[in-house]
Amino acid sequence: MCKCTDLSHQDVRKFIRLKALKSIPAIMQDLEWGSSGGCAACRPALNYYLVAEWPGEYVDDGQSRFINERVHANIQKDGTYSVVPRMFGGMTTPDELRAIADAADKYNVPSVHVTGGQRIDLLGVQKEDLPAMWADLNAAGMVSGHAYAKGLRTVKTCVGKDHCRFGTQDSTGLGIKLEKALWGAWSPHKFKLAVSGCPRNCAEATCKDFGIICVDSGYKLLVGGAAGMDLRETELLGTVETEADALEHCAAFYQLYRENAQYLHRPYKWIAEVGLDWVIEQIMDNAENRAALADRFFFSQSFYQTDPWAERAQGGEAHEFTPMADLTQVAAE
Repeated sequence: MCKCTDLSHQDVRKFIRLKALKSIPAIMQDLEWGSSGGCAACRPALNYYLVAEWPGEYVDDGQSRFINERVHANIQKDGTYSVVPRMFGGMTTPDELRAIADAADKYNVPSVHVTGGQRIDLLGVQKEDLPAMWADLNAAGMVSGHAYAKGLRTVKTCVGKDHCRFGTQDSTGLGIKLEKALWGAWSPHKFKLAVSGCPRNCAEATCKDFGIICVDSGYKLLVGGAAGMDLRETELLGTVETEADALEHCAAFYQLYRENAQYLHRPYKWIAEVGLDWVIEQIMDNAENRAALADRFFFSQSFYQTDPWAERAQGGEAHEFTPMADLTQVAAE
């Protein structure tokens, strides 16, 4: 796992379950960690494994997260941050766009960028301005887009049958339902989805962690894609007939990945280790197991589907956003 232990990630996850270990100090003591406080490799992994294993019991340790997840914004190379409000299924409204424009003006945002995930990125925000900007965006009904998270990122969609003459299903509506069900979830790595309204695949579902291609008879479910440093085409998980089926299968797949994958492994790496056939057996071939996985996912969501921007806009973790003293001025005095 790291220099602090000879155990593998899977060994540690197994012992967390079997020994009911519910804190990082308890893990390190019981499993005879080689360092007193762990390291930058093991602490984030242990924190995630505890979040995933004990929803509602374990208290997330912010100091075991990297800076982006600690302050809920992406740090840029000049030390400023980017802010990405969530736009469910890539949809927005004139009121939301006005609120984003007002925030850009109010906080002197130098760059506004449309992302590949069908959202708007406000680049160059000062750290101390983040809580106030989030309060303004919250007031317009927007929540964190978790663009910084090892968790659910976006659900990309095309306009589907409501507008497109080739659309077979309501891909936008399904994408919104999926994102509203899944947002806020933590996972071993970032998790991206897409729903395309027909096999022309305008939402690029075939390179996502979980993709859906709408067809006349229902929904083709695709898993294990990637379009970053590694390029992977998705593989077919199976086909379902209804939106409700698609949502249950997606939640079950996400939970299976959350419970079994190594920290920092995207789904395609995890699938390569366990085999697609095993994933299909767990989800497509076993309705009882699929339902149990989905139930465990939504139970976890009952604790973790909260907006971190709102919590911090109301004063939470205020120390993270307080400017540091200018030591050059202190020395001059």
